Amino acid sequence: MREFHASLSRLLIPLALFFFGPLQPTIFANGREFSSDFSKFSGIIIPGFASTQLRAWSVLDCPYSPLDFNPLDSVWIDTTKLLSAVNCWLKCMILDPYNQTDHPECKSRPDSGLSAITELDPGYITGPLSSVWKEWLKWCIEFGIEANAILAAPYDWRLSASMLEERDLYFHRLKLTFETALKLRGGPSLVIAHSMGNNVFRYFLEWLKLEIAPKMYAQWLEEHIHAYFAIGAPLLGAIQTVEATLSGFTFGLPVAEGTARLMFNSFGSSLWMMPFSKYCRSDSSYWKHFFEGRGEGHKSYHCDDMEFQTNYSGWPTNIINIEVPSIRGADVYPSIPEVVEGTPSSKECGLPTQLSFSAREVSDGTFFKAIEDYDPDSKRLLHQLKKLYHGDPVSNPLTPWDRPPIKNIFCIYGIDRKTEVGYYFAPSGKPYPDNWIITDVIYEVEGTLTSRSGNSVSGNPGASSGDETVPYNSLSWCKTWLGSKVNITRAPQSEHDGSDVQVDLNVEHRHDSDIVPNMTRASRVKYITYYEDSESIPGRRTAVWELDKANHRNIVQLPVLMREMWLQIWHDIHPNAKSKFATKAMRGPLRDQDCYWDYGKARCAWPEHCEYRYVFGDISLSIIYRIWHCKIMAPAVTQMREKPRFTKTLHW
Repeated sequence: MREFHASLSRLLIPLALFFFGPLQPTIFANGREFSSDFSKFSGIIIPGFASTQLRAWSVLDCPYSPLDFNPLDSVWIDTTKLLSAVNCWLKCMILDPYNQTDHPECKSRPDSGLSAITELDPGYITGPLSSVWKEWLKWCIEFGIEANAILAAPYDWRLSASMLEERDLYFHRLKLTFETALKLRGGPSLVIAHSMGNNVFRYFLEWLKLEIAPKMYAQWLEEHIHAYFAIGAPLLGAIQTVEATLSGFTFGLPVAEGTARLMFNSFGSSLWMMPFSKYCRSDSSYWKHFFEGRGEGHKSYHCDDMEFQTNYSGWPTNIINIEVPSIRGADVYPSIPEVVEGTPSSKECGLPTQLSFSAREVSDGTFFKAIEDYDPDSKRLLHQLKKLYHGDPVSNPLTPWDRPPIKNIFCIYGIDRKTEVGYYFAPSGKPYPDNWIITDVIYEVEGTLTSRSGNSVSGNPGASSGDETVPYNSLSWCKTWLGSKVNITRAPQSEHDGSDVQVDLNVEHRHDSDIVPNMTRASRVKYITYYEDSESIPGRRTAVWELDKANHRNIVQLPVLMREMWLQIWHDIHPNAKSKFATKAMRGPLRDQDCYWDYGKARCAWPEHCEYRYVFGDISLSIIYRIWHCKIMAPAVTQMREKPRFTKTLHW
């Protein structure tokens, strides 16, 4: 314990430098000199799908409603206007499915800055419900991080990657954000991407490869990006995209599923997270430039033999099982007047045919071609798929992602939650857009497959299940980025003294297989499992963190995630760090919120760090036990405190 506190004291000097910025070219710790080269990191946040505020850039008069849309009014998401003027709201949200232009009467554009990603609908009630990055930013502020050290990269999440660049020059501006951060802070950035933000960052790296000289690409990454934190990345796609495309996904909003489907399918990004096969790839656009005009007959999309020798394209089961009517064309689904008048017998559906489709058949357009005669949206979706994805000039996003050439990568996601991996659809008998209904859902639950109806399910379940939104096989694809030997550590997510930490060193890892640790679990304890390179590419580090029971949307708000990220950053800036990764030996409380009352021992838990301190308004013992204020007495910190801006007291 004393050794732990001694090492902690040595850590807090560079920690203060990271938080407050460099004051002196040289800092002294325990009488030794060291350079503060890594005290100038910036954090660049790339949010996920539907996690950026959209604001109106038009004047729209809404009839039958006292609320109109004026420039800079909130569109995504203003629940008040959604409830009172849903048709006006839809005009500001929907895009032309063919050319991705705005509605003639209203256009929306993404907000800018950190306020665009903290709360989507600020308010006493709606704020906490729409909070995404707010808690994460509160951590930054609590630990004294300067305002110019955290930058947001919001974007119009309705657009495909190529349209983001074509309309908004988004990737040019993102490149400038990295370069501005380097000039402003004097050091590289930490990329923190969540959900679809990882797809955006992937496309940026491919775009950058074509934007700058080949010899400068690796150097640019080395200078501008220190580490990449991929949080909840749908590396092989997400199943719920299929639900949103065929039957509608409301995001918890008070709109009909058919309305949500109309809106979602108008977005060019609706296909960006479609599930795809891990065995199929496209030729690199980077190399195509060298063969342009030379008569080389390269295939743009090809699958290896494993795609046809195994079932389900590397997924647990078929993605879509759908019953299609025996009648084709316009007679399949009557219009609304025909429904009112009664459907003639000649238009009644005969016995349906059930078809099944794998991830490859969804991403290559086979599925949409099969239902083209039964669904009016299929033609529009095929157009988007061909133009915005298969024909993308930079990269086809619906292909597996190899490890990006970044020094340090941390892939983080939740596991062991009930997650959808397949659907059964059938005709509803209603007119478009409500013409499909979900008759059954296939779930993965902690390494098994089950269905909503209770029917038996055949397939290839993974070692675990996903994070309630993205299946496990898609999240864990980043394990293929690990080296040939891996160190595995499992520890409780809560504060612990190290007694329940399990370690397995130098585990052999095959590139094409999952790593399943042979470790025990205590009941009712949530663990975090670390997979870290033992042997890797020189100058590269790769780590995968699996958080038990972590939800996809809320993972960025979990204290355990923020704690582990901070500890890893502190480890990286420590001058005497001997290991590649932060130790997992023990975890003490970091903040007041981590202190609590131990009812069994009738005292404050963690008495070495927490003390009784009454604050007016406290009403329970769990609240009134607060963390001690740790004051580091060292020459460098004494100099820092002479500066008026360093008034924050560090906590441990």
